[in-house]
Amino acid sequence: MTTLDEPVVTTDPTTTTGDDQAAVAERMVQVLNDGAINVLGSIGHQLGLFDVLTTLPWATSAQVADAAGLTERYVREWLGGVVTAGWVEYEPQGRLYRISPDHAPFLTGTGVDNIARTMGLITLMGQVTPQVIETFRTGGGLRYSDYPGFHDAQAADSAAVNDASLVETIVPLTGIVDRLRAGIDVADIGCGEGHAVNLLAREFPNSRFWGFDFSPEALVPARAEAAAWGLTNATFVDCDVAGEAQESSYDLVTAFDAIHDQAHPATVLANIHRSLRPGGTFLMVDIKASSHLEDNLDLPWASFLYAVSTVHCMSVSLGQGGDGLGTVWGTELATQMLHEAGFSDVEQHDLEADPFNAYFVARR
Repeated sequence: MTTLDEPVVTTDPTTTTGDDQAAVAERMVQVLNDGAINVLGSIGHQLGLFDVLTTLPWATSAQVADAAGLTERYVREWLGGVVTAGWVEYEPQGRLYRISPDHAPFLTGTGVDNIARTMGLITLMGQVTPQVIETFRTGGGLRYSDYPGFHDAQAADSAAVNDASLVETIVPLTGIVDRLRAGIDVADIGCGEGHAVNLLAREFPNSRFWGFDFSPEALVPARAEAAAWGLTNATFVDCDVAGEAQESSYDLVTAFDAIHDQAHPATVLANIHRSLRPGGTFLMVDIKASSHLEDNLDLPWASFLYAVSTVHCMSVSLGQGGDGLGTVWGTELATQMLHEAGFSDVEQHDLEADPFNAYFVARR
């Protein structure tokens, strides 16, 4: 019988066979190859090469390079990588290339299916890996300013989901669409580049919206977008939401993938509860995973989540002297912390269009 002092293991290392080791070796080589393909995917997305390929029928490397405004030799080598990855088809007689029709939806466009966009997060993690390695030895963590381009990458991923679903699917989960149309006060915590705030402000012109973030750099594009859209009901404020809360100031508070990397998430949640008026609603969108490692073994992107946490989300929290909750705090702990913050009515919703996130609706 297993006791708490005896860890449960899924394999017996004394019975490993040559076939097992061969399978492991094959898997390790595949990991190495897939990591390299990820880099090629990020390059292709950032340079617009995948989108260019969709505009061409069969084309030579020179034609692809010319259409993209890039150097042919680099484009040709990149094409070799994505051909061997199976993403681009190759006709050797004419040395012609075309994007695979089955792969195109996942490599192009601004929609939620474009995984090449998310691949950029892996390359960003690679940039800060030497600094993160040092924190393993010294403790502490990194600052948001140590991640050049992270806000842009995160904003692009969030925008794809919000453009497709925020107004039509996500906000209706709160049950207060009619009140938003009539006019209420709304705050978004950790608003980043503010696209969600601006989308809501445009859709509900009678309501008043505030976006809070402690990164002044992120708020620059937020304000620029609001100005470009002619919005007069969206305000962006540079502040730390772990500070003193505004008592009973808002009817709705939102937080889109922002709570888990706060320095002190419990304090922020308590402040959100305090800032809501009686009967107010909190919409929290955060990572959909379990708080228990053993329950994440079958989650297809679990390793990605733990990597993002190690290299970014946990680290920036620890870098602020925080709790280091991490990306994979899990829905169980999220629900528990919402109750501890004072929310008695907490519902979790899942959306087919966004399998990465859980949607919590909590009411004061």
